[in-house]
Amino acid sequence: MAETATKKYTEAVGRRKTSVARVRLFPDTKQSYSINDREFEVYFPTAELRMTVTDPMTKSKITEKFRVSAKLNGGGIHSQAEALRHGISRALIIFDKELRGVLKKEGFLKRDPRAKERRKFGLKKARKAPQWSKR
Repeated sequence: MAETATKKYTEAVGRRKTSVARVRLFPDTKQSYSINDREFEVYFPTAELRMTVTDPMTKSKITEKFRVSAKLNGGGIHSQAEALRHGISRALIIFDKELRGVLKKEGFLKRDPRAKERRKFGLKKARKAPQWSKR
């Protein structure tokens, strides 16, 4: 019978608007990212989005290298990048409790609660009412 080698990993969930990121951090020899089984540069084409995702690693100045594997769904690409940042930050806290102060100061641990407000009946949008006419 073949022996299965299970690698230890740290798992966390990050959220933003309607995006959900399930993140796993595997200790590795070099830093790499895999999002929905695709390349990091392919999934996040702009440098701004890539910087958003890698911020928790760079700002915390962590010496360990990780292979980040993430499953993203829901929302838009910017919202997914911020959800991934939230998930990576949470996973780093589980891995090393000392990083909490640095990541909290940067605001990466706060789940940004802002989302689109629902439309109410009798209105055109969430708050925009039809034009009122006296006569």
